[in-house]
Amino acid sequence: MLSHHLSPTRALPSWPAYLAARAGEVSPPELVSYFAAGCPAPDTPIGEVSLVALDLETTGLDARRHDIVSIGLVPFTLGRIRWAERRYWVVRPIRPLSSESITFHRITHSEIAEAPDLSTVLPELLEVMAGRLAVVHFRHIERPFLDEAARSHLREGLRFPVIDTMSLEARRYRLSLWARFRRWMRRPPVSIRLSDSRARYGLPAYQGHHALLDALATAELLQAQIATHYRSQVTIGELWS
Repeated sequence: MLSHHLSPTRALPSWPAYLAARAGEVSPPELVSYFAAGCPAPDTPIGEVSLVALDLETTGLDARRHDIVSIGLVPFTLGRIRWAERRYWVVRPIRPLSSESITFHRITHSEIAEAPDLSTVLPELLEVMAGRLAVVHFRHIERPFLDEAARSHLREGLRFPVIDTMSLEARRYRLSLWARFRRWMRRPPVSIRLSDSRARYGLPAYQGHHALLDALATAELLQAQIATHYRSQVTIGELWS
């Protein structure tokens, strides 16, 4: 359940208060540090914010039944991708890999046999994320899976604000008047998958379903979205979820 500091329906102005409150409620030091770092106020221009693109590869879509197998993080701003500060981990899942998962992510049994447990990765992951606004493509993976991971390994929940590049595409191509007109004309909906979204902005194609490359792809996509449809002074409260 969400804290009373954060409404599940209209949470935008309350993220800083929520994170500050959580810093005083949790015990694990890595979570205390993460929450205490907070986040910018909703009226902060996106051009002034430190960002971190985040991607998880998982064995399925249900955070309670499936596991994280790899994590990619790429710190960036609107003007610069900090590739030298990237992080990438393959982590050992609790449950055995399925053949479908191996085919999808190309992460094999031998790789995870030597991989660290997620609990050993969480402190560094939280350190990189602290004070930065997370950027993802489809928040219904990264946020619930990290929340479940924190509950399993640290006995505390982990909720945090994100800018979801898929949601930004959906606003334009699924929820706009133009999108409604396409539906009225019985035309298929425009794809808002990561690779198709990037192609609309002339961005290069990368190998899909690799956590680090997908994080980089997401960072570049947000830069293109802001440059094309917004401005560097657009506030994060207009963008985040």
